[in-house]
Parts: sequence; structure tokens; C-alpha cells
Amino acid sequence: MRSVTRGWTMLLLYAIWVSAVGLATAGEPMDLVRQTSDQVIKILEDPALQGPAKQAERQARLRKIADQAFDWEEMARRALAVHWRDRTPPQQQEFVQLFRDLVERIYMQRIESAIQEKREIQYVGEEVDGSRAVVKTNVVTRRNQQVPIEYRLHKAEGRWQIYDVLAEGISLVNNYRSQFNRIISSASYNALLDKMRARQDSELSDGSGRKVQ
Repeated sequence: MRSVTRGWTMLLLYAIWVSAVGLATAGEPMDLVRQTSDQVIKILEDPALQGPAKQAERQARLRKIADQAFDWEEMARRALAVHWRDRTPPQQQEFVQLFRDLVERIYMQRIESAIQEKREIQYVGEEVDGSRAVVKTNVVTRRNQQVPIEYRLHKAEGRWQIYDVLAEGISLVNNYRSQFNRIISSASYNALLDKMRARQDSELSDGSGRKVQ
């Protein structure tokens, strides 16, 4: 299995958290992706928020933006897949919080280094089908290579939110789903929770040496 770190983690950061160039007429879904990028750039370039002493404040602001852009419950439900329905509502909410913390911790650790790369993003277009939408972008590297990044969104309670991201065809949700299912099948659901709780500042491992990112 391709590592999330190698496969799309950094590309996702480039795509949603660096300055962008629009190449298509934007609708609401594309606006969400672009505005999220603009808000993050503003925080990371704010002179009043620079330096280690301001790291906690920067990350708190970035998490607030992520919470507005991403539907963590939908992402967590899809990532847990068939195991979701076996959980009680309180267990589901606990899992959503752990999943959110896991993803955010990984990205917060990398975002500031990624932002310095200043990759260009091309907004290729969007497809809207009722309450579902896809926003297609290309990340243009310094070597002028184009890497496709696709955002999948849905409209819930009157607003658009991201529920999955694909980089070069690799889905964030599917990647987590396969790794979570492997841990639950080989150990237990509680074992997965223990690993997620212990994640904190270290990478989550499934016990075989492979990292769950």
C-alpha cells in the first residue's frame, strides 16, 4: 500500500493550504476550497502570528478553518465503514473526535513547512450534482509537473463541506478505511481507539511497522 505521507499528505497541503490561481468560473464548492486556502495563507503570513511562541495560536486558528471546511463526521463515518453501525451514538461521537484530532495533528505538523514551498494551484473545474460536488485542481510543482487533486463535497444543512480528498487517485477516506479495518479485524475496535488516543505526537502504527497517517 502506498504511504499516505508519500502519496498525498503533502500534496493535500499544497492543494488546500497554499496560494492558488483560479482557472475556471467558480461556484459555491470551488469557492469553499479557494476561500479556505486564502484564510490559511492570511494566518501563516500574519507577522503578529510568527515564531514558536505563537504556534499554539496559529494552530488553533488553522483548526477552526479546517472545522468549517471539512465534515469530520461524514469523513469518520466513511472511514470506519461497516464498523460504524455497530457503534452507539456516544461511541460514534467519540470516534469522530479522535479521527478529527488524528488528521489535524498530522497536517498541523506539516503545514508550515509545506506553505514555504509556494506551489501553484490551478482550479480546473467543478461538477455539481444536486447536493454532491467535485472540485478538480492541479498542483504545479517547481519542475512544472501537474499533480491532480480532487475534492469531494456535499451540501448539508445549507452549506458545502469537504468529505474526501483524492491525490493522484488516492482517496484519504479509503486509505484510512483499509488501515482501520485491518486493525479492527486483527485486534479489535478498542485496540484501534487505543492507538488513536496514543497518537498524539507520534505516528499511528498498525502493529506491523506500517504507519497509519
